[in-house]
Amino acid sequence: MNKLEGKVAVITGASLGIGLATARRFVLEGAYVYITGRRQRELDAAVRQIGKNVTAIQGDVSQLADLDRLYATVRRQHGHIDVVFANAGIGEEFGPLGEISEAHFDNMFNINVKGLLFTVQKALPLLQDGGSIILTASINSIKVLPGSSVYSATKAAVRSFARSWTLDLQARQIRVNAISPGLTDTPMTSNEEFKASILPTIPLGRWGDPDEIAKAVVFLASDDSSFITGIELFVDGGQAQV
Repeated sequence: MNKLEGKVAVITGASLGIGLATARRFVLEGAYVYITGRRQRELDAAVRQIGKNVTAIQGDVSQLADLDRLYATVRRQHGHIDVVFANAGIGEEFGPLGEISEAHFDNMFNINVKGLLFTVQKALPLLQDGGSIILTASINSIKVLPGSSVYSATKAAVRSFARSWTLDLQARQIRVNAISPGLTDTPMTSNEEFKASILPTIPLGRWGDPDEIAKAVVFLASDDSSFITGIELFVDGGQAQV
């Protein structure tokens, strides 16, 4: 415990799933967290679950004005950030080549790529030197499913960001890492038929729990990973490894 004592963290997409589990885990480790999400009702429920040391700000990461409002609140209340977990993303829209619509492409890239990029860029004036940035990628950055080309491309972009930004921020000693979950039991993966079809490909024989991903994010946010930057950490039960 207390691996993040006194730290200020921003976690996007934290009203449900991995983001919420990570916010809970960060607070248990001593951090104060700012969480975002698009739906106020789910955000309010998340705050009740987390219980303390949390501020929720409704917003959509693809809308830059919402990000400005988020960081204005952080600046006013704490004046700095130590950890950014750029986690917000979508993955429910799939379609094979030949059936990809412009709306599908734009929505996926606006949230998973544009939203993530500006979440990080707009945090930089508040982010402490020596801070930590964690980006949510996916095993789909290297292991694809039929019809997932657009989603997989967004996650490959996230992986590339981690490499590039590691160099862009080296003078400030800010570490940038990507975390790539495998099949995890979240609302985004609630299709039981889909999960059953994927289960045989996971060496550990089960899907992950959001708190298992959260523990890995704590590792990347804390001084336990002080000599780690630019990596893609797979938390996937071995699914993309064998």
